Amino acid sequence: MSSRDVVLARVREALSDVSGAADEAPVEWTYGAPTAMDEPVLDRFVERVEDYRAVVERCGADEVPARVAAALAHYGATSLVRPPGLDDAWLTQLDGVEVIEDSALTPLQLNEIDAVVTACAVGVAETGTIVLDHADDQGRRALSLVPDIHVCVVAADQVVSDVPEAITRLGDAATSRRPMTFISGPSATSDIELSRVEGVHGPRTLHVIVTE
Repeated sequence: MSSRDVVLARVREALSDVSGAADEAPVEWTYGAPTAMDEPVLDRFVERVEDYRAVVERCGADEVPARVAAALAHYGATSLVRPPGLDDAWLTQLDGVEVIEDSALTPLQLNEIDAVVTACAVGVAETGTIVLDHADDQGRRALSLVPDIHVCVVAADQVVSDVPEAITRLGDAATSRRPMTFISGPSATSDIELSRVEGVHGPRTLHVIVTE
């Protein structure tokens, strides 16, 4: 007998006195419906995003330009790539930051740029995840992967409870050929000797501005 036969024989022997599978307990759940939480969805989202070592700040929509400028100044960014459909108002208070329009910049060119500012498609409270569907206000995927600093603006009404609700909210983008990027904190890995290394396959810094 092969090792596989031995293992399967032991499994059959162990199950020989089992009369049948137990009935599954009914679960009342509708795919895509909001999941009830013991705290407000937005509070859960902020808490979970911060758990990933991202910086999160909450503000009114009219404060976004000042918060974006302050974040870039804090990280010492002197250059910024912007998606073609980004809200112009968000960049009106920058000081000493070169704004570069994305015109099919190469990865090497993007690597020379300090930061990117994007909007988002959906925020997921349960997992602390930001989803980009790469619409015009988010730009192509390379913009959110190559620059070292990602400042992302998330509107409160874009935050949903869990992943199934997020996929439902994404709608056509979820079933189209357009790529989507799920971001849970700054890029990090601990594959080598369990030492955490940030910035390996994406931005080293994620700064999230939640507008209410």
